[in-house]
Amino acid sequence: QVQVVESGGGLVQTGEALQLSCTISGVTFSNYAISWYRQGPGNERDLVATADNRGETTIYADFEEGRFTISRDNAKNTVYLQINSLKPTDTAVYYCKAERRGFLGNVIYWGQGTQVTVSP
Repeated sequence: QVQVVESGGGLVQTGEALQLSCTISGVTFSNYAISWYRQGPGNERDLVATADNRGETTIYADFEEGRFTISRDNAKNTVYLQINSLKPTDTAVYYCKAERRGFLGNVIYWGQGTQVTVSP
């Protein structure tokens, strides 16, 4: 059974930092690209960053302000999202997605999300 579990969220103050973790079990972790998304109140789910199965990382355009860093540890089946200098606009549920190419299409698993709340 595949499990995608996010952790590390919480209530923080403006300017603080958080490290979110996404741990995946039940799959060959190294075969998967892992992405972080976030969904703020009333907003669509936005793609924040991806660490692909070759170890290459991408921070997407709206988040290229130096505050977000993604990394993966294949030995721990875990991908991390470091967020520095948190702002109230970072308040959102942060989701992890695991994806690989399959014979009949992409295989995708989502986690349940972890809430990040940033107080002014």
